[in-house]
Amino acid sequence: MTAEPAPTLDLNGYTDLPDGKIATIVTYLEMREHPGLPPFRKPENWSLQRIDQDHPRYRALFRTVGEPWLWFSRAMMPDDELAAILDDSKVEAYALYDGTADVGLLELDFRTEGEVELAFLGLVPSFIGQGAGRFLMSEAIARAFAAPVERFFVHTCTLDSPGALPFYIRSGFTPYRRAIEVDDDPRLLGFLPLKAAPHIPVLGSRA
Repeated sequence: MTAEPAPTLDLNGYTDLPDGKIATIVTYLEMREHPGLPPFRKPENWSLQRIDQDHPRYRALFRTVGEPWLWFSRAMMPDDELAAILDDSKVEAYALYDGTADVGLLELDFRTEGEVELAFLGLVPSFIGQGAGRFLMSEAIARAFAAPVERFFVHTCTLDSPGALPFYIRSGFTPYRRAIEVDDDPRLLGFLPLKAAPHIPVLGSRA
């Protein structure tokens, strides 16, 4: 059989996607200097714990934080590829622990000289609205600018929480680029449950 040609993106209108595909608008942001925000005073029972060497713990937290928003990059990543990232000495992954459970994820990537990427920052749904996001961002900024760095950067997309983009801007990031990302729906591939991210309807069926 001859494969159907991929749809051509219409930059002045709508582009239909085949069933089984998802699309999102990605916004790229950066900060070139410490924004000077006051540090966030955390409750005594909160702690940041390194988890980059504990891959099962990392995967479990990534899934709990990201599944409601259809985070799929690490959910679909084979173990050896994930290990190559997390075992790198220039990658730091932390769990926010509230004394009873992991409730937040922070991951920083220092692998590019002079730059730091905020790879992931997120909270489990039940912990949103308690200031934990501001605490994680305060920690992220402090750690990113602890050494000489030209820029600290991040990207977010319309699959994420509606509050993510304004939160990054309030934290001192400046948007500089926008892109459209199209990918296979990870729910139809079996990497995430069909009920994940109910705000994004599933169009198609599992093979």
